[in-house]
Amino acid sequence: MSLTNIVQRGWDALGAGDFDGLVTDYIEEMIFIMPGQTDVLKGRRAFREALNSLGTILPPGFEITGLRNIEGDNEVVSIVEWKSSKITASQLSVLFRFDGDKIYEEHWFIDTEQWKSAF
Repeated sequence: MSLTNIVQRGWDALGAGDFDGLVTDYIEEMIFIMPGQTDVLKGRRAFREALNSLGTILPPGFEITGLRNIEGDNEVVSIVEWKSSKITASQLSVLFRFDGDKIYEEHWFIDTEQWKSAF
């Protein structure tokens, strides 16, 4: 299975609310770097627990309106088009780094000022 397919499977699991299925593609010692670049979750358990609060992490009315994945050597970048109650259209990117067929790092890149204004 390609790395792009693994990332897409994760986006599909996220959309379906299958958080337990989502985290199976991550190594135990993974890191998740959130918007603002200063908040880091370490470990699959912490990441899975954070997913329970997804409704408070994402802006009200958050919706993915488009998704493209670009695969490189041991990494995939997702370009995510999104909107929310206060933002009519925007994009963000997410870098997924792999060790074999498992994700060891997920790093979100967002216009943090716009993201804050979406709440």
